[in-house]
Amino acid sequence: MDPSDWRIVRSTPLLGAVSQDVAQSLIGNQPITVYRKGHTLFQQGEAADAFFVVLGGWVKLYRVTPDGNEAVVGVYRRGETFAEAAMFLGGRYPVSAEVVTDARLVRVDGQRLRQRILDQPELALSMLASASYHLKALVEQIEHIKLLSAPQRVAEFLVRLSPVREGGATIDLPYEKALLANRLGMKPESLSRALAKLRPLGVSVDREQVSIVDVALLAKFVESSDRGEEGF
Repeated sequence: MDPSDWRIVRSTPLLGAVSQDVAQSLIGNQPITVYRKGHTLFQQGEAADAFFVVLGGWVKLYRVTPDGNEAVVGVYRRGETFAEAAMFLGGRYPVSAEVVTDARLVRVDGQRLRQRILDQPELALSMLASASYHLKALVEQIEHIKLLSAPQRVAEFLVRLSPVREGGATIDLPYEKALLANRLGMKPESLSRALAKLRPLGVSVDREQVSIVDVALLAKFVESSDRGEEGF
């Protein structure tokens, strides 16, 4: 890995709090693999033998419900790790993982992680930090679905993606709209209606590109008590 890749690795909750030597001992000379969109990394119920560091692109974790529907648990991007806790939860992946854009990932052997925790206990604290990070993200996801209207959820997602906090911005949606709708707890047609309700706030959509006139105004809408139209 080059220095920029190492900076990404060191920005993760799991590997950011440990020393460089500990991070190096865990990652070692693990190769970077480029996975194409649609590649399945692992499936729900398989033996959990590795975790992943995202250096670029997006990966979704999901569960298949008994009636065959797909429920997206999380979508991970550069600077995030996933599946590290699965190796300590009965040894099986509780979700499936699919690459939703071309992605650069580092796959870290689970046995290596378990051995390093025994040898270097500070990794156990990093595991707790990483687990707390994922739990916080899940709590926020549930909170947004429960407390925010559909337009507010979409607006909050766009604000997070924006490179600025005020003024105009143009954003390329990182993955397909059907996945975005699932991630935000709504149907695809509800996403279209939510985007339409954001037009008076200066949001316009051209295929996969979203233009925002004023990011600060959009952020203010997310925080407002006006929940907009319900039932989306």
